[in-house]
Amino acid sequence: MGTHGVLERLASALAELPGVGRRSAERMALRLASAPRLVEDLSAALAELRERVAVCSRCGNLTTRDRDPCLYCASPARDGRTLCVVEDTSDVATIERSGAFRGRYHVLGGKMAASRGQLLDPARVALLVERMRSEGFEEAILALSTDVDGDATAAYLAEKLKPLGVRLSRPASGLPVMSGIPYTDPVTLARALQARQPA
Repeated sequence: MGTHGVLERLASALAELPGVGRRSAERMALRLASAPRLVEDLSAALAELRERVAVCSRCGNLTTRDRDPCLYCASPARDGRTLCVVEDTSDVATIERSGAFRGRYHVLGGKMAASRGQLLDPARVALLVERMRSEGFEEAILALSTDVDGDATAAYLAEKLKPLGVRLSRPASGLPVMSGIPYTDPVTLARALQARQPA
């Protein structure tokens, strides 16, 4: 594989990252090719990430391999009555920055997109139902995107959770339409969570 092939492979990998387009990925690849020290630092950070970071077996959020369940699941200071269901681990970080939620989380790892044949991970949904049943939650906040796929995902989850008799809610209006948690400023997100509505 020549230089061009190596750079092409690197650019393709970088383009998989959120918010990185093809042109940006190509520029990043060229920069890395001419900065050996940066490559060493990045390689070390990625190796540490692979070695130390894991997924919480209970909620699906990121944690370290030596801390499972994660801090959010294990902390007695968190409200054990309310579970916030989100699409991705980045949503947890965004909600935490808002300071408006002190309960626990459940990360789905995506959302439904029936038009593309993308379904929810059945294991994550089954674990959600089991957690709601066994951990004593009184409310599930379905903090999902406000687009068509997010609404379909919320409706699907509501159907699964309603038989448990728990309160279901969604953040109030104020979240950007056709968008989601990662694109919402902390103040708007805090207000939406505080004024959540039945799902």
